[in-house]
Amino acid sequence: MPKITFIDVAGTARSVDAPVGWTVMEAAVKNNVPGIEAECGGACACATCHVYVEEPWMEVVGEAQPMEADMLDFASDLRANSRLSCQIKVKPELDGLVVRTPERQG
Repeated sequence: MPKITFIDVAGTARSVDAPVGWTVMEAAVKNNVPGIEAECGGACACATCHVYVEEPWMEVVGEAQPMEADMLDFASDLRANSRLSCQIKVKPELDGLVVRTPERQG
């Protein structure tokens, strides 16, 4: 099962197991990872599951699709490595993925 590490703004790292087929957001919510609000439940309609994908993982994760890119406009402190965690599907290649949560969501 892939392991995903979430690092908050204070630098605290939390690693969780994420079943293949889930989203990174689901793994965060089901493991009570702070910093992921996920108000819309993964419908790509709120930008409250915003994360920063660590640079070495950008190519593996891939680029945001148009709907996600539009929704990212509502995220605070948008960066080149910003993604909505509800749109990142867990796959075996993501074992070891590291994402950071922003200071605030939305």
